[in-house]
Amino acid sequence: MSATRFTYLGPEGTFTEAALRTLPEAATRELVPMVSVPAALDAVRNGEAAAALVPIENSVEGGVTATLDELASGEPLMIYREVLLPIAFALLVRPGTKLSDVKTVTGHPVAQPQVRNWLRTHLPDAVWESAASNADGARLVQEGRFDAAFAGEFAAATYGLEALVTEIHDAQNAETRFVLVGRPARPAAPTGADKTSVVLWLGDDHPGALLELLQEFAVRGVNLMLIQSRPTGEGIGNYCFAVDAEGHISDRRVSEALMGLRRTCPQIRFLGSYPRAGVALSEVRAARPGTSDGDFTEASDWLARCLDGRA
Repeated sequence: MSATRFTYLGPEGTFTEAALRTLPEAATRELVPMVSVPAALDAVRNGEAAAALVPIENSVEGGVTATLDELASGEPLMIYREVLLPIAFALLVRPGTKLSDVKTVTGHPVAQPQVRNWLRTHLPDAVWESAASNADGARLVQEGRFDAAFAGEFAAATYGLEALVTEIHDAQNAETRFVLVGRPARPAAPTGADKTSVVLWLGDDHPGALLELLQEFAVRGVNLMLIQSRPTGEGIGNYCFAVDAEGHISDRRVSEALMGLRRTCPQIRFLGSYPRAGVALSEVRAARPGTSDGDFTEASDWLARCLDGRA
């Protein structure tokens, strides 16, 4: 395995690259752009890279399905870090292009919902076609295949383009969450401000099946931060669920919820416990009464006394 190489969704000039470069360890690694999320993750699975940074969630569009599906299938991988990056787009064009010249535009599919209203107002007749990434859209503009691309302003220099308009976003404070993914290993020690990610499969389709899964978290006071259904590919109506929960797998409330799910789900994939980005320990809510590690320990001790006749 190449311990000195990180892959990311390329080509050069993507928001993913910008997010990766915020990590201190990126300064000592070879950063290799890949053509797609599957390619970036497969490089980790094949031992060609130690880790990959890929987008997983956007505050406007929701989950990035390519990443969720890749993590739910194939050889298991684990999330070790997450990065939050504010997102604002620039309209990149070849030098000399005016707004009235723009008839075709491109960008990553996740970008389109974030600029839809701007497009409707300023370029109502422009035809949109998706690209593999925002930076790849910039490359296609450079090659003359499109008139303009929505990408990060920082990508303009890489592709010899100009930023015709900057700070484009339909939603203020939009951001994208990226995850650093590697091969499975022991999770990092808890920080007190952590997140645990899993993928769950329903045992059978019956009324309340999803509710039964969610109750494993609810009765133990585990707050869910994301739940998204994804088709399994086994026919209409067959879904798995990507879940992000507050807490670390070593927290008793989280570990017992996962054990409960393991008993009832035909398949559960642990994707990792890792520090939450942008959250200070002082901002973490205290565990609900009865759900702290101390509460679980006291309850366990009480049960042991009952079994010994000392209750």
